[in-house]
Amino acid sequence: MSGIYIHIPFCKQACNYCNFHFATSLLKKDVLLDAICKEIALTAKDQDWRVNTIYFGGGTPSLLDRGEVDAILQSVRSFYEVDAHAEITLEANPDDITAEKLQGWKGIGINRLSIGVQSFFEEDLQWMNRAHNAGQARNGLELALQHFDNVTIDLIYGTPGLTNEKWRQNVATAIALGVPHLSCYALTVEPKTPLDKLIRLHKKEEVNADVQSEQFLLLMDWASEAGYEHYEISNFAKPGFRSRHNASYWQGKPYVGIGPSAHSFNGAERRWNIANNQRYIDGLERGVLPFEKEVLTPVQKLNESIMISLRTMEGLDLGKMSQEEKGAVVKAAQKYIKQQLVLHENDVLRLTNEGRLYADGIAADLFF
Repeated sequence: MSGIYIHIPFCKQACNYCNFHFATSLLKKDVLLDAICKEIALTAKDQDWRVNTIYFGGGTPSLLDRGEVDAILQSVRSFYEVDAHAEITLEANPDDITAEKLQGWKGIGINRLSIGVQSFFEEDLQWMNRAHNAGQARNGLELALQHFDNVTIDLIYGTPGLTNEKWRQNVATAIALGVPHLSCYALTVEPKTPLDKLIRLHKKEEVNADVQSEQFLLLMDWASEAGYEHYEISNFAKPGFRSRHNASYWQGKPYVGIGPSAHSFNGAERRWNIANNQRYIDGLERGVLPFEKEVLTPVQKLNESIMISLRTMEGLDLGKMSQEEKGAVVKAAQKYIKQQLVLHENDVLRLTNEGRLYADGIAADLFF
């Protein structure tokens, strides 16, 4: 079983930290959505998978109306065998959420919402150049929770001006409202984003890595006290509310990416669609999907497995490795075990809370 990710590359405005592929003009929306349906039909010829998750990401999928989302879902169902209990997620911005839209999404089979709250404070949202305000953040979330049981929200920490107390209030608000899943990310300054430029021009304050680390440690404590499983570095869920779609990425399962800039993985090779709306449309009109690909070597697969496994609460299962591989990994991990950044128990390596601060670096040190 596998998942399908569908990239909707449209936004009302550009958040200054975002490096995802999107456009703020909707002039090409209809032809691009038609191209997405064409890609679904085209890629299905190469697959024989039962689909158990569908994820509408972006961009801002909540900009689409019910009929547009439904047309894509019907296209998926026409060319793939979709499990009757499939998890179907739609990303939504708080300012797009209305009772009518929520009822419409639910009516066509959406059963999980991912809401880009980011913060409940007005000054933070303005700093990020978000399209919604603090009132919409809370009101949209409260309304969504009246219609959907399975809701996740995104929150960003480590932004200049976000004190530990404000961060506590953000997390406490989500917990008090009964949000069953939290995705929390440290602000990352990506190259070539507006934020990167503003910082280099000294128009925005630089990110403080020590503050980010402190707020991550606080988050782990608060979430644990509230009964959330910290099942992946950035993700916290009440029991039964893990993201099935994202979990497939961390478990190395195959998935199909649809839309401009979307990535796919079939277990042996990774490919990514062109990140250009017009060239994507032109290619699909000719019946050709413009993409690049990379065939993974055995070493690359092993290193990816180390990276994604260490990000999860289940950790890296050494029993799945050869004796030679296992010996090399355990040897490389010794310094982190001694520093209490990694636990070695029952033939599994797991990061401690402190170790999660250095997850990428630790994983890279264990690579072959």
